[in-house]
Amino acid sequence: MKFAIDCRNLVKTYAAKPPVQAVRGIDLQVEYGECFGVLGPNGAGKTTTIEILEGLLSATSGDVQVLGCTWERDSAEIRQRIGVSLQETVLSDDLTVAETVRLFRSFYRRALPVEQALSRVSLQEKAHARVNKLSGGQKQRLAVACAIVSEPELLFLDEPTTGLDPTSRREVWEIIRQLRANGRTILLTTHYMDEAQRLCDRVAIFDEGRVIALDTPDQLIRSLGGDQVVRFSFARRQDPQQHLSPDATFLDRLRGMPTVSHVESVSDRVQLTCQQFPVVVTVLIEFLHQHDYVLSDLSTREATLDDVFIHLTGKRLEGSAA
Repeated sequence: MKFAIDCRNLVKTYAAKPPVQAVRGIDLQVEYGECFGVLGPNGAGKTTTIEILEGLLSATSGDVQVLGCTWERDSAEIRQRIGVSLQETVLSDDLTVAETVRLFRSFYRRALPVEQALSRVSLQEKAHARVNKLSGGQKQRLAVACAIVSEPELLFLDEPTTGLDPTSRREVWEIIRQLRANGRTILLTTHYMDEAQRLCDRVAIFDEGRVIALDTPDQLIRSLGGDQVVRFSFARRQDPQQHLSPDATFLDRLRGMPTVSHVESVSDRVQLTCQQFPVVVTVLIEFLHQHDYVLSDLSTREATLDDVFIHLTGKRLEGSAA
């Protein structure tokens, strides 16, 4: 078994007039022991793909192997070896935390003791609390406990931190890191670029039913041709409060600046991807001065997966910082 997930030429078409092709020939291989991230805007095909991998949907065509098995032949075996935490896991409000995990534990041939599963997500002290008394972050950790109680070889986590406060997000991150350190294979879908960048060994970016990029976060960022970002607004010297919108000629001139690899207009600002922002800022100020412009504002930062996503799709992923 070379891959934990091996997906070849996957297609999913929904009957409609005209038919809707949600997934258009996806190839995806997830290696054992890695945390693999899936990113994409709504309608990109990622949810349909993941549900096929989880056995919740049937593919129209293509080959899918999960842990060396197929859903057509080995569905009962796969279910014993995977764990799934959905974006919205509906749990019974009237059960206690321990009773909930015990219920999920009963579905598997072998499983962790309830106390150990709760310990792994730091919910021991809530064992006797009812589900309806938990905070959002505690409910999400309980959902993860239910997914890992069987000691799965492969874990699907569908947007596990959506809607959580920053403290709860970091608690879930630490759980994922520990699972990864213990050799678990994790497929993580997320709307948060910083989450993918911090947790994932590799990331696949989906758009319009296809995988349009797949690599490590660092390599995807390097593919921009620079690892630093300069954003600025500009105005005429005579009216510095009135921001101007760049035209095509203005942007073309910026592309010729030293170490600049990518130029785009983002909202009311111009964004440059470059390798040496001190050099770029110096040349930029001189360029604006020559054309009777002044800077209205200026910011610099390291390039992120968000920049890669915007560059590839022209869209900003929901949940990303503006």
